[in-house]
Amino acid sequence: MNSSRAVLWDMDGTLVDSEDLHWISWKNTLAMDGIFITHRQFVSSFGQRNDSILSEWLGAGAPPERMERIANAKEELYRRRVRRNGISPLPGVANWLHRLHEEGWLQAIASAAPRANIDAVLEALSATTIFQGIVSAEDVHRGKPDPEVYLTAAARVGVAPDRCIVVEDAIAGIEGARRAGMRSIGVSRNGANLPADIVVQSLELLEPDAFDRLDRSSLAGFGNHVVSSADEFHNLSRLSGSQPDFISTKLSHTDELRTD
Repeated sequence: MNSSRAVLWDMDGTLVDSEDLHWISWKNTLAMDGIFITHRQFVSSFGQRNDSILSEWLGAGAPPERMERIANAKEELYRRRVRRNGISPLPGVANWLHRLHEEGWLQAIASAAPRANIDAVLEALSATTIFQGIVSAEDVHRGKPDPEVYLTAAARVGVAPDRCIVVEDAIAGIEGARRAGMRSIGVSRNGANLPADIVVQSLELLEPDAFDRLDRSSLAGFGNHVVSSADEFHNLSRLSGSQPDFISTKLSHTDELRTD
């Protein structure tokens, strides 16, 4: 029996607090194009794909070329700020990443962010070798709460969906995990209600056996988590080159994370 298991991490708002950097980048980029949004509009869109965000802000009839130009300019500004100012992991993140690695968990990022943003953040954190798989906006067609990003991440690391645990900070992400047939841990820094299996305000407060308990409950068949697209998962596994028995090669070493 294969014992591989994985943790799939959201990035923005879960691994790092990037909200202010994204807000400033969106506000400045849109202003250059004569578009002005409120902070409330921004917050309601945070974590979504750029095409979805801009369709709402610019209108459904906005030319794709304009949306692409604005999105590219915003993301380039965001990456410049990350490289110039740096970014730190949220409380508890560094310890959990290293602990899970030492305990043999595979780890992947499952994010709506562009791949270049993920690379910039991981470089700033000195965490480029932590993860066995990365799934970004370019890798999927549908954003959360569609389960595609999680099923793709599971396929990338070669682990069955019911042996994956998602760490998320948004309702859409938690719902996507449920649709994928995965357990979830919700990080609710503002105290908002998240429909996750376990909810904490900070990963520093997460019980030491939280991941193990969720994995055991999945093996026991507790709860109502049902894989929504098994065929899709197996197709993604083949495309990712994963073995049918979900065997995957683990990391050979781990870099130190910045914690300042």
